[in-house]
Amino acid sequence: MTRGHWIEPYQRWQPPGCLMHQYTGKDIRACLNGQRIVYIGDSTIRQLFWATAKKLNVTGANAYRQKVDTHEDLAFENVYFVWDPFLNSSSLRAELLSSFDDNIPEAADPSKTAGLITVGGGLWYARHFRSDWLDHYRDALDYLAPLLGADEDRPALYHTPLSTKRRKDHPVYMVPVQVPLYNTLSPTRASSITPIKISSMNEYLFNLSMTQGIKVSWSHLLMTLERETAYEESGLHVIDDVAVRKVDVLLNARCNAQMTILRGYPFNKTCCSAYESLHPWKTCFYLALLSIPILVSGFRHYGKANELTKAFTVLSVVLTYCYLADRTQLFDKTQKHFKYQDFSSLCAAVLLLGLLSVRPTSDKKPSAGDALSSIQDASPSFLPRDQSDEWKGWMQFVILIYHYTGASSILGIYQVIRILVASYLFLTGFGHTVFFYKKQDYSLSRCTSVLVRYNLLSCMLPYIMATDYLFYYFAPLVSFWYLVVYLTMRIGSSKNTSMAFLLGKIGMSAGIVTVLARAPILFERIFQFLQYTCHIHWNVKEWQFRLQLDCYIVYCGMVAAIVYCKVSDILRGQPFSQNTLSGIIRRHWNKIPLIAAVVALVTLVAFGYFIQQFSDKVSYNRWVPFVSLFPILAFVILRNCNRHFRHFYSSAFAWLGRCSLETFTLQFHIWLAADTKALLSSGVFGRKATHVDGRYLDLVILTAVFLWLSWMTADATTRITSWIIDPTRQSAEQVKLTSLKLVNEMGSEGLHGELRCRGAFYRLLTNWNDLWMRKLEIRMASIILIMWILNMV
Repeated sequence: MTRGHWIEPYQRWQPPGCLMHQYTGKDIRACLNGQRIVYIGDSTIRQLFWATAKKLNVTGANAYRQKVDTHEDLAFENVYFVWDPFLNSSSLRAELLSSFDDNIPEAADPSKTAGLITVGGGLWYARHFRSDWLDHYRDALDYLAPLLGADEDRPALYHTPLSTKRRKDHPVYMVPVQVPLYNTLSPTRASSITPIKISSMNEYLFNLSMTQGIKVSWSHLLMTLERETAYEESGLHVIDDVAVRKVDVLLNARCNAQMTILRGYPFNKTCCSAYESLHPWKTCFYLALLSIPILVSGFRHYGKANELTKAFTVLSVVLTYCYLADRTQLFDKTQKHFKYQDFSSLCAAVLLLGLLSVRPTSDKKPSAGDALSSIQDASPSFLPRDQSDEWKGWMQFVILIYHYTGASSILGIYQVIRILVASYLFLTGFGHTVFFYKKQDYSLSRCTSVLVRYNLLSCMLPYIMATDYLFYYFAPLVSFWYLVVYLTMRIGSSKNTSMAFLLGKIGMSAGIVTVLARAPILFERIFQFLQYTCHIHWNVKEWQFRLQLDCYIVYCGMVAAIVYCKVSDILRGQPFSQNTLSGIIRRHWNKIPLIAAVVALVTLVAFGYFIQQFSDKVSYNRWVPFVSLFPILAFVILRNCNRHFRHFYSSAFAWLGRCSLETFTLQFHIWLAADTKALLSSGVFGRKATHVDGRYLDLVILTAVFLWLSWMTADATTRITSWIIDPTRQSAEQVKLTSLKLVNEMGSEGLHGELRCRGAFYRLLTNWNDLWMRKLEIRMASIILIMWILNMV
């Protein structure tokens, strides 16, 4: 309430280090729950009354304004204005006494109490008193000061929900004397309302607030400081947009803590609000992460530190950093503000980075340690691993810039981003279908490894950040589509060599998913069951929206994968691919890439013209499921139509693509802030959100930390996934070295004696550990049981 600056004059006001919410009528009603808002003072305070009334009902407020006189008390819904320019009326004192006096009983009806009282005035003293204006103003404030000041019996506003009945719970705010635009005042006003009078009254109010603990909204003065356009023609009153922002400052101070407690995440109201303290069970959760590898895997190695312990440590550090960044006041949070210059310059920097890191592609197959490495181990001639990682990487860069700059309000950029998200799902369908078609591996371990790798981070974050699983929507989305691909390919897998049979299965699967997405009664029942049995609260409408947006692109990826596999067989001259169509393809294969490239170019141009016909997101979203295929296939064709294009890739983009899942998830808390609603800032390089004052420095440093932690997390989750799927995986050499070290340290007899001393308890733990090691079903059931317990706590 004391400082701030304009990010976007007169639409976005930024207090230092926190995120201010722009309150709507719905928000106000939820916060006050039937209580009154009372404004008392002169015409500058009356502007706040009208701004609040318009938030509640703009049409009704405008109609009511036409019926009332200038100098009278006003009432609209639960908002009241008391005309008292000299701050000495009996109504003012009665209202303040009702919120302060212990002798007045608590109100049974919330509408009888004031949830917010705002007092301000002083211009009339300057206007109508020639000599003793300051004495009269002092007397008025001194008389009211005991009722305006802080009281030790009042609850902590930032931590405790305010009662709708207890009068002591209701805050009272003072507004400083409005500084007018002196050079536009009328001659009569200019002769009496002088800078010395206004500054003297505000100086006295400041001194009194320091001694009496009066809450004064000094930011109201900063909103008009050196800004002529903030005033109306009279020079005395501010424009409506500024009045609305002044009201938002008061409502943020009054309601943010209340709304955070009532609604939970997203925590996008961080001004005048305290985050919840770390719950004891969350501390236990952190400790459990570190102890798991020691108790289970490390147990049989007698506490030897290994790579698995390091992986759990990395994951614990990342979760802790997420909590500190987005659930404490350690880091600043600032509002997003889109500028074409920011968006274009960041995209240009990323493009330059990608071009500078172009390298020849590698023919090496992915390492076996990655649970997802074998998705695309086919010939590198089409969408090789390096190229698909590059594709995911540059798309991830663009999506990060899109989120950081707040470009979602720009329709053209939003349209492109929707195609990029669909491209990720296209790769999901393509990659998994190629794997299942070639490897025929439908084992439980394979399916579980993919799902654990996808969801490990997204399942842990909700327990620490007080969010839910669907909030990190990309992991649930790709998990759902992976299961769709798995079931589609698994059912009748013995007949997958038949093109007609495969296409028929894909068509039936698409029909079933369409029904589920359009009429999600099944998901509603599942979500209700999870709510009653597991205390899980998921938004079925949001999930339905995500499914509908990209309902068919995964199937397009599956069909593309099947066509790719069939054409590969034809070009390799497989015996079962000898038919008329195969002969045509082999004879004219040299011409096909050129023809496809021309068609792809025409498609991209046509699609660019097509999306310009939409005027809003809603109408565009209806078409996305049906048209996203065309630009995606056009890009794939152009990227692979020439051998030089195929055999070179950007290593920087590919690097990010290999940890794109982690960057997409972690950006919610350690790059963005307030659950993606704001930007994270270190607060070290200055409070102003301008490039000169440090925003670019913040961006560079926090981005480096964010990307490094994402890469480390990707490695850690890969190792943990491998351990969950097969915890017995360890080289004989490592076991031998560990045993030799123990024998050297303790001696053979000493080691056997140590094991005997541990007794029955040790044997019990060993037996349980062996059971855990051997049975994947036991491991997954244990993990699900732990998650259920955490949900119910």
